[in-house]
Amino acid sequence: MTKITVYSKNNCMQCNMTKKFLEKAGADFEEINIDEHPEKIDYVKSLGFTAAPVIEAGDIVFSGFQPSKLKEIVS
Repeated sequence: MTKITVYSKNNCMQCNMTKKFLEKAGADFEEINIDEHPEKIDYVKSLGFTAAPVIEAGDIVFSGFQPSKLKEIVS
């Protein structure tokens, strides 16, 4: 299974919804909170995103709560 990484922020509704979706699907994912790990901000920006959450799963990278894309990476 592809490694899933969620770059999140504190008090982020879309981040929470994304994490809940993945948990409910039984997906194994790593959360990196960029508020707690500011050194990761440049990496997330290098992916082309400025808003959380950013979800990275192999070649698939997207931002925001997108259930259809989340379904793709957990199936």
